[in-house]
Amino acid sequence: MTDDINYNLINELDQIIRWPKKPSEKKVVINFLATKFEYNKQYTEKEINTIIDKYHLFSDIPLLRRELVSRKFLDRKDDGSKYWKFI
Repeated sequence: MTDDINYNLINELDQIIRWPKKPSEKKVVINFLATKFEYNKQYTEKEINTIIDKYHLFSDIPLLRRELVSRKFLDRKDDGSKYWKFI
């Protein structure tokens, strides 16, 4: 991740400033957010939402949660009751 991307997308407090338009920048944001989850730990949706909320500023938790799952950083039970780090 370059300093320019860091500065434009993630602030000095480790918070995602905005959801980018460029696919390459989206990947950077999701890679960053995925590092905030532990392997070998199951999370409830509420716990996932709390972690996401802590690391972003633009108030779209569902978007980031879906991106983490669709990009295979997190997996979940079909009913959404449990999540875990996939990669």
